[in-house]
Amino acid sequence: MNIIPAIDILDGRCVRLYQGDYQRTQIFNDNPVYVAKRWVDEGATKLHLVDLDGAKVGQPVNQKTIEAIIKAVDVPIQLGGGLRNYSAVASVLALGVKQAIVGTVAVERPQLISNLCQEFPGQIIVGIDARDGKVATKGWLETSEVLATDLARQMAKLKVAAIVYTDIHRDGTLKGPNIESLRELATAIDIPTIASGGISSITDLLSLLALEPMGVEGAIVGRALYTGDISLTEANQAVGQGRWQDIPPNLGYSAFA
Repeated sequence: MNIIPAIDILDGRCVRLYQGDYQRTQIFNDNPVYVAKRWVDEGATKLHLVDLDGAKVGQPVNQKTIEAIIKAVDVPIQLGGGLRNYSAVASVLALGVKQAIVGTVAVERPQLISNLCQEFPGQIIVGIDARDGKVATKGWLETSEVLATDLARQMAKLKVAAIVYTDIHRDGTLKGPNIESLRELATAIDIPTIASGGISSITDLLSLLALEPMGVEGAIVGRALYTGDISLTEANQAVGQGRWQDIPPNLGYSAFA
């Protein structure tokens, strides 16, 4: 399972929100570029960036910071926040973002998703952020009547690359992922699912491994990395490629002799 560190950018700083509430913001670092380098140095093979200012106003805001991160690290970057029209998506992909994460427009303009998937195959991810199973939009400021599983099925038919599923009630709380909701969504579609929200420990990551055969292939981790509850190096050793249980012990002799 791929562990993907989250870097949420608000006013040019690296922050975390509690349950998506802009009034409950904790600043972790004034330099998101430094944070990106740190996670890559510790073994990140991919980064998850969120333009929180963009999500709030409906268009990208922190392009300069995002571009600086792209130039500073050599791993793929997925970016969400404020990508609500064709030009916004095209502009961030032109910056060097590997995959654009769209959310609100998946509910409001599914035809746009279809067009984007045709023009940028493999580069469009849909972020489904849910409250009590219903999809939230506009930077989590509004909640629709659309069920998360129904939207996931629709987006899978449009050939999006993956679904990032976030349970808003768990996000930033360190209370663990919503395993049942993740299982329900992952089994409803035939494209990869990336878990997000509430992951607080390596134990949580190990619990997600049970969903790997169902298509949950990655986990976005935010607050727990910043507080030190999870070590990225140890997390990769536990659930990443070459994880502990996949490596034969060095016994100093052949186990088959």
